[in-house]
Amino acid sequence: MAEQDTQREWKPKYNPWLVAVVVTLAAFMEVLDTTIVNVALPHIAGSLGSSYDDATWGLTSYLVANGIVLTISSWLSRTFGRKRYFLVCIAMFTLSSFLCGLSTSLPMLVVFRLMQGFFGGGLQPVQQAIILDIFPPEKRGAAFGLTAIAIVVGPVLGPLVGGWLTDTYSWRWIFFVNVPFGIMTVMAVMALVEDPPWEKRRRERVDVIGISLISLGLGCLEVMADRGEDDNWFGSPFILTMAILGGICTIGAIIWLCKAKDPLLRLSVLKDRNFALGTIMIGAVGILLYSSAVIVPQFAQQVQGYTATIAGRLMAPGGLAVMFLIPLVGMLMKHIQVRYIIAFGFFLLALSCFFAATLYADVDFWYLVFCRVRQTAPLAFLFVPISTIAYSTLPRELNGDASALFSMVRNYFGSQAISLSTAALTEMRQVQQNDVAAHAVASRPELRHYVFDVQRLAETHGLAPLKAHSFAIAHLYKDFLTQVSMLAYNQLFNVLGILALCVVPFCFLMSPMKGGGESGGGH
Repeated sequence: MAEQDTQREWKPKYNPWLVAVVVTLAAFMEVLDTTIVNVALPHIAGSLGSSYDDATWGLTSYLVANGIVLTISSWLSRTFGRKRYFLVCIAMFTLSSFLCGLSTSLPMLVVFRLMQGFFGGGLQPVQQAIILDIFPPEKRGAAFGLTAIAIVVGPVLGPLVGGWLTDTYSWRWIFFVNVPFGIMTVMAVMALVEDPPWEKRRRERVDVIGISLISLGLGCLEVMADRGEDDNWFGSPFILTMAILGGICTIGAIIWLCKAKDPLLRLSVLKDRNFALGTIMIGAVGILLYSSAVIVPQFAQQVQGYTATIAGRLMAPGGLAVMFLIPLVGMLMKHIQVRYIIAFGFFLLALSCFFAATLYADVDFWYLVFCRVRQTAPLAFLFVPISTIAYSTLPRELNGDASALFSMVRNYFGSQAISLSTAALTEMRQVQQNDVAAHAVASRPELRHYVFDVQRLAETHGLAPLKAHSFAIAHLYKDFLTQVSMLAYNQLFNVLGILALCVVPFCFLMSPMKGGGESGGGH
């Protein structure tokens, strides 16, 4: 009884907001590294003497290791002690970043990226568990606003920071930049963070079966999603093996975690309706956030011909919009039911995706910025409200398991979205190319007039008739490919919009509560 009273009365020694800023900085470094590498892949491939296809293993290896550790981070935290585990993760993530920057070959980079993903995977769930413990329920909404800046703005700023560092200095600096921040964070965590009484280190049985099933299942499915398009999907024995093995092991892991006496992750947290629905919704947020964070810079570079720096620059205003709106959403949560705010956020996100599906090839930079702001701003109505209501009715001794599962679903679904959205674009291009080519017959008057006008323009600039005709045909083919790409991007944005709309009905199944913690459906 005395121990329970001590746990109820426990408060952190230092200002909770100071602790929250410190632990969020660590999570921000890790989130940034999820997308910061994307724009630098061509430079990495050229520098290390590999193909672009091979260089993508630098991204795949990180996502695979990250997804696996997110799931088992709660068990690792309980086994080694939360603060100790958090410090090890930050220190090794920093060291791995430094080693990535020093890599002289692609295999070296892949190994160090695996290390970076493995130790980085523990940062987000532990950071969220710390915030859950140091803030009372009525203040968690504001605290999650700080977390949202790291989780939501990180993927948005990744291409901007990565593009600027790559174009200005070298791709190696996208890794070196983590080192000073990592050292400062380690020192601050050592001084400010402490474990609450219910999170002290305790000896636990090593769940070998659970760890093995989760590692194989999530790892194989990530490899399948990331490499499927390049290897002809299920026409490849390797991809087929990854899919079968990943599916069997993932289902086996779920059954094991439900049946095991002392599992490494307690899936019983999903018995809480708010948390289960919140986990589904944060998975959808991960898909929409990470896929758009990759699609928009890719569109800017491939269709508009922007450099990596300019492509990243158009993402920044969206991040600023989220930072501006988060405090306003926090105030709204005190007066409006949280589930209504979440439904409104997904509805706005759907509209922004449908709006993006009307993009055209000659769109200017500021129109793209406006489009990106419309896509990013609704996230302010999602992350904080979803996080607040998801944990509202959970007992705090389950915070560690809940944070691990919550972060895993968001990040793993996001990493799958990065891979699958890129693959979907390629597939959609092929379909659109076949469809457009079937109607682009030489006898069509529009095509004949187009070639004639371009050829005449080329001749006025001094080209001989034969060369002018060849130039006109090449120009037509270039425009053909541009239009095919536009149709593919528009189709993908429509798919994302439909996904956002499908989530809206689930919002009304959650408890009717406001940001202050008043719940009408808790248990």
